Amino acid sequence: MAVVEFEKRGHVALVTLNRPEARNSINPEVGARLAEAWEQVRDDDEVRVAVVTGTGSAFCAGADLGQLIPLVSGARKPENEWDEKVLKNPALTSAALLRNFDTEKPVIAAINGHAIAGGMEMVQGTDIRVACPEAKFGVQEVKWAIFPAGGSTVRLPVQMPHAKAMELLLTGDLISAEEALALGFLNYVVPADEVLAKAMGIAEKIAANGPIAVKAIRKSARACLGLPEQEALKLESKISGPVFQTEDAREGPRAFMEKRQPAYKGR
Repeated sequence: MAVVEFEKRGHVALVTLNRPEARNSINPEVGARLAEAWEQVRDDDEVRVAVVTGTGSAFCAGADLGQLIPLVSGARKPENEWDEKVLKNPALTSAALLRNFDTEKPVIAAINGHAIAGGMEMVQGTDIRVACPEAKFGVQEVKWAIFPAGGSTVRLPVQMPHAKAMELLLTGDLISAEEALALGFLNYVVPADEVLAKAMGIAEKIAANGPIAVKAIRKSARACLGLPEQEALKLESKISGPVFQTEDAREGPRAFMEKRQPAYKGR
């Protein structure tokens, strides 16, 4: 049984954490395989959008405190090939959480249950988020005297009100899906059995758009965040300019005028 499943549905890649007995927590194998999945999303030209979800009652409970953290801290010696792989390339676990790794394509989180610690950090690396009402969110690393090193101290204070982000970071408390929605951290909260369908529906809408434009818009929105306005506008112009020179940029207006669906080729 694969601990991380990768499936292509048309132009949408579905990445599924499949370790339900451990609440989809990230051990060395999950970390390495997740990093591989994100590389596949980036490198496969057929993939235009990715959806990430989990099996069972949790989205992801974060790093496996019995396997991954003791290995990284030196409290446990490597026992298998996955342990060795992570020790040789510590960037794998960072990439698994979408930290210091860019898929270059939109990622949608279909949050089927609790997203805690590293699980919430992975959510912070996504672009659009759909959750079930039962899901809870938080970065609890501080409770175990460790650091939320998956990007939370950088991303969380700009993805929700600063004061609330600091409360979550320093207390380790959890919040409900409804509160996360009210804070703007989530896009939608829907019944559990509708989460994946909602996320896939959004993914398919995005995948039907011009793929070069989608990538450029996402790149610009991320790269310009926090820059002074004039600097950001210059960067936006640099990123947007080449989009207008593509075949797809000619096909889109032509299809509109001819009252038909565009046939985008990603070039």
